[in-house]
Amino acid sequence: MEPDLDADQKTKLASPGVVFRTYWQTAKRYPGTLLVVFGSVIVMQLANLATPLFLREFFNVISSGTRGPAVGPQLTSLVSIVLLLSLLNWLMTRAQGLALTRVEPEVMQELYSKAFNYLLGHSYSFFISNFAGTLTHRVNKFVRAFELLLDAIVLQFFPTMLFVVGAVIVLSLHNLVLGLGLGVWAVLFVLLQITLAKRRQPLRVRRAEADSRVTGALADAISNQSAIQLFSGKTFEETSFASIVHRWHQASVEVWYADEFIWASLALFFVAINIGLLYGAVIFWQRGELTVGDFILIQSYLLTAFNQLLGINRELRRFNDSFADASEMVAILETPHEVRDVPEAKTLVVTHGELAFENVTFYFREEGNPVLDQFTMRVPPHQKLALVGRSGAGKSTITRLLLRLFEVKSGRITIDGNDIMAVTQDSLHDAIAFVPQEPILFHRTLLENIRYGRRDATDEEVYEAARKAHCHEFISQLPDGYQTYVGERGVKLSGGERQRVAIARAILKNAPILMLDEATSSLDSESESLIQDALAVLMQGKTVIVIAHRLSTIMKMDRILVLENGRIVADGTHDELLKSGGLYQKLWNIQAGGFLMDEEKEVEDAIEMQDSEDEGKEPLPPIAK
Repeated sequence: MEPDLDADQKTKLASPGVVFRTYWQTAKRYPGTLLVVFGSVIVMQLANLATPLFLREFFNVISSGTRGPAVGPQLTSLVSIVLLLSLLNWLMTRAQGLALTRVEPEVMQELYSKAFNYLLGHSYSFFISNFAGTLTHRVNKFVRAFELLLDAIVLQFFPTMLFVVGAVIVLSLHNLVLGLGLGVWAVLFVLLQITLAKRRQPLRVRRAEADSRVTGALADAISNQSAIQLFSGKTFEETSFASIVHRWHQASVEVWYADEFIWASLALFFVAINIGLLYGAVIFWQRGELTVGDFILIQSYLLTAFNQLLGINRELRRFNDSFADASEMVAILETPHEVRDVPEAKTLVVTHGELAFENVTFYFREEGNPVLDQFTMRVPPHQKLALVGRSGAGKSTITRLLLRLFEVKSGRITIDGNDIMAVTQDSLHDAIAFVPQEPILFHRTLLENIRYGRRDATDEEVYEAARKAHCHEFISQLPDGYQTYVGERGVKLSGGERQRVAIARAILKNAPILMLDEATSSLDSESESLIQDALAVLMQGKTVIVIAHRLSTIMKMDRILVLENGRIVADGTHDELLKSGGLYQKLWNIQAGGFLMDEEKEVEDAIEMQDSEDEGKEPLPPIAK
């Protein structure tokens, strides 16, 4: 029994503050580049605010009706200033673009590494409770969200705030009423957008969750395509996937309807302020308090402010999407690792290889029955120990606790007297070679997969390990030999070939402690006999724990423990356990005695029956050719 695969159904989201803090911790390492980015924004907005002022003077001169040589230089000077401001704006835009081009890829690269490194540090329980495809999608969305969020802040939110504040100040200096009117309208416009965006945000979160579920379901179906085909599950999967996509469709339509409502509201709001400011400007113009140039200034500021504020609505949509995308992964980054090295954990050095479980209790759920309850076991150095028992007896749990894939609830596990919780996980795993029942290979070459057992091994050492595991034979017959890519999870190889590659990896690692979980279960009889020879060599001088369901493979082990409901019910050699009776003898009779003897008896009975029926009958005629 293991944790349910339900983490994806309970998506956790990080708060906005935590998301921004996570990004800032990485981005703040580039202060000079960020200074250029935000400094260029300030200069650009100052230029944007100054340009309408000089255009105001330009149109005031033209509308004055004065003509002649004296006016020409004045107009030329004003046009030149506007041109210089435009060039300054262009220069700052280019500087900003170059700075963003530098800082964003650098930060995104570090975010990829940060997410990858922290994700791999999560426990075995975490990964069996989450879809690999969904986790991959979340990492990608988390990294890309930084680019979108920074662009929204630098290219929209920050410059809009500067321009609107500056426009209100400048316009107020010319006409306090119109300036305050623009300011009040801008504040109300922003508040309206924020209010509508908040109402829309839950819809976007639901769509982000639905998007993750679509990705997870798609990855799950693709990775299990063979099972779908073999169990005629195509129609079932199509219906299931269609249901998931339908939920995504509903969430997307709700978001799009909300967007249309927001756009309509904002457009109506702009019409109101535009008419209001023009009407007020006409009144003040009639009083002689405004010039023609002031109309140009008002319209220029209003149109620019509206376009920038309207851009906020567009960016808020992307911003909220990006935030929703990022918050899923940030929540994972904020989730503490279930299995962690203690402070000042020491490096494990195995001198003898003695293993001990001391009153170990472990369960997957607080309300569930313990898988192991006050379990005690001692394995002397270099002993070959086999664990047998019915499914669910706790055999695999023992190996996973020894590898510290899960933490014990009470008690302790030691290697040469060292509590495995007090040593680093890397040194613990370096001391143990583990061959699982279903080995998983990287989508890399056979050479790389075997060398993963000891990554500094030479090619010849890899070849030697392959020979000992009897996988050199099939590898040498492949067109690309050791450079053959094995496919995702090793799907291009047969089960037996994958198992032999895994054994070769363990042989190359040559760790002092060896654990085998049905390491020969995927092999045919001929391959199994070859591997048994290789394993006999591999086991020499090592402490070995073997999980076996096929009892014929463990007859020569030094010691056999029989487990039932997380407890040891028998302990001895193969011969001792057979003589003592009990569960081991029952299992042995089923496998070696019951099935085989029954088959032989059925064959003998069939022969005797056929012989009796054939007595007194004439021989059958020969079959015509």
